[in-house]
Amino acid sequence: MSTFLLEIGTEELPADFARLALPQLEQLVRRDLTEQRLSHGVVTTTSTPRRIALLVEGLPAAAADLEEERKGPPAGQAFKDGVPTPAAIGFAKRCGIAPEALELRDTPKGPFVFARVLERGRPTAAVLAEHIPQWIGALQGRRFMRWGEGESRFSRPVRWLVALLDATVISVTLQGSDPEVRAGNTSRGHRLLAESVTIPSAGAYAESLAAVGVQVDRAGRAAAIRSAVLEAAAALGARPDLPDDLFDELTDLVEAPLLIEGSVAEQSLGLPPEVLSTVMRAHQRYVPLYRSGAASDPLALDAKDALLPRFLCIGNGLPAASDTVRRGNERVLKARLADAEFFVQADRAVPSIDRRDQLARVTFAEGLGSLLDRVERIEWLTDVLLEQLQLGAATGDHARRAAHLCKHDLVSQMVGEFPELQGIIGGKYLLAEGEPRAVALAVLEHYLPRGAGDDLPSSDAGAVVALAERLELLLSIYAKGERPSGSSDPYALRRAGNGLLQILWERGWSLDLQALLRRATAHWSQLLPHFSVQAPALATELAEFLRQRLVSLLEEQGVDGDLVQAVAGEGVAIERVLSDPADARQRADLLAALRASGELAGVQAVVTRAARLAEKGSLDAARLSPAGVVDAALFEKPSEAAMLQVLEQLQPIAAGEGAARYGELARALAASRDTLAAFFDGDQSVMVMADEPAVRTNRLNLLGVLRNQASVLADFSRIAG
Repeated sequence: MSTFLLEIGTEELPADFARLALPQLEQLVRRDLTEQRLSHGVVTTTSTPRRIALLVEGLPAAAADLEEERKGPPAGQAFKDGVPTPAAIGFAKRCGIAPEALELRDTPKGPFVFARVLERGRPTAAVLAEHIPQWIGALQGRRFMRWGEGESRFSRPVRWLVALLDATVISVTLQGSDPEVRAGNTSRGHRLLAESVTIPSAGAYAESLAAVGVQVDRAGRAAAIRSAVLEAAAALGARPDLPDDLFDELTDLVEAPLLIEGSVAEQSLGLPPEVLSTVMRAHQRYVPLYRSGAASDPLALDAKDALLPRFLCIGNGLPAASDTVRRGNERVLKARLADAEFFVQADRAVPSIDRRDQLARVTFAEGLGSLLDRVERIEWLTDVLLEQLQLGAATGDHARRAAHLCKHDLVSQMVGEFPELQGIIGGKYLLAEGEPRAVALAVLEHYLPRGAGDDLPSSDAGAVVALAERLELLLSIYAKGERPSGSSDPYALRRAGNGLLQILWERGWSLDLQALLRRATAHWSQLLPHFSVQAPALATELAEFLRQRLVSLLEEQGVDGDLVQAVAGEGVAIERVLSDPADARQRADLLAALRASGELAGVQAVVTRAARLAEKGSLDAARLSPAGVVDAALFEKPSEAAMLQVLEQLQPIAAGEGAARYGELARALAASRDTLAAFFDGDQSVMVMADEPAVRTNRLNLLGVLRNQASVLADFSRIAG
């Protein structure tokens, strides 16, 4: 068995290309080797900033032979007086055999000609030589380029190619490359150590590159970086700010990771901590160091209590040059922080209320006016939300003030240079100007959550403005006529819908979204008459969009799909779902708990049977009480009276209010399941579809009331099992 090595050597690749290309390359290779009948062992992909590499172990010398039987024309068409006809000769030629080798066999449709074909497996080297250019050409990524006068496209110019089957070079030339690239056994080492290195065999790849300063194993390089950062931070008594995206980028920026520790000028600690960390992480790819155990204050105006005056960075140079690299990084960071300090001082010279007026000069989106127009729409929605939520006068005042100022920092110099700080820097500026802390915090938090897994607003005022901001985006972009489709969602409307629901769930707020959408779309039709907004249709479309977001979120959080459909699926009235999204979440969680405890199945069996028969009746689906529709005088069996007694006990629970009734209703249904089951089975069971119309209707009404009472919890017909 042999080992195959493919190394695509390039100029420095973008840091994110390897994460996109490596899974593609592995999938392509596995697919084609399988199609070519080449068995293999472990497939490994790896990368450095200058190379994409693939190793395939356990390859045979040649592909497996393929023996197959092919059916040809009927015998009467293939032979005439024992002599092959043109039909038989053509079939034999296509199969690569002589006409004399054809066989005649009987089939249910009569005798036919058959050919036994043996396709010899091709040599492994030949298969690889054919597919290597195809694999390279099939890799996809962002902003591919051409170079020289060739037609080849890749993320960066391909400069060398290594293709080895054990120690044998596979003969491959990349067509369309300029200059021409031929495969060999020569790779390149670390830029500062070795221009070239010979790879004696595929199995010696990692060892050969390690000798010239390249740690080619991406996973090993990542582990070394993380270990070095954690050890250095621990030695300083600090917590490293190393998010996954920065960690991945550092892994893909270096071939020989070298940890360097640098200093931050003490005067720079007068800046807000987020400014320092953003400059270090986003602009310089440094690792900020937070003081272990320090209290986290989202509105801290300086970094003295939060950050150490130190940073870590991962270099790609030689250890002997560490001091030089460190001094260079410190100078660059000092200049960057000096710029940031200038921006902060310039911004603080302008009152935030004046910046709000400047929003009128910035367009939000075509047809939707300026950012100031958007802020005014957010203010209107904030007022509407406060009417429904009734959170108290102080919270209302803070939320209205925060909504008034929520976007002022979008025209600040700081956000112009560091867009990641929008909201954060706006809240800090307001606090420095003397605004109440609750207002500043709400401005900071109204962007939360920024994405999946992000924090949610911690304050009521911040949550209200965050809801208003997301509702405004959905209403305005939908009114404009744009919709998310497939993977295209340029305004992040799905994220806005998710955030809206997550905030409501986390706060436990009961909000009638359906009524709010009807009121808001009517208002939007007046604000944006040039879009010819049809308010009822827009409200319906947005409601369905939010229902889909609710279903998606519940499934992402681990609730079984059938339970989600039972509380919020298309068969459930949308008014029931959106009149209180928190209510839908509570019911889904309760059903999941009942399933986990094993209590759901028994209740479901009886309720589903009752609901199926109740469809044959005509009882109003809103009726929860048996009074007036069930006549005890028509009962013929004790099981009917027992059923009526259960319904009378369930009625006040089903008609009640508050989330507590759902658990109580589920427990009452579970406790009554034997009584309900006796209605259908056993000595006292009844024939629901009795011949006597009045008796039949009476029994169907009993079942209809039970169905309606159970549907307060869920549509049991949608639950599997």
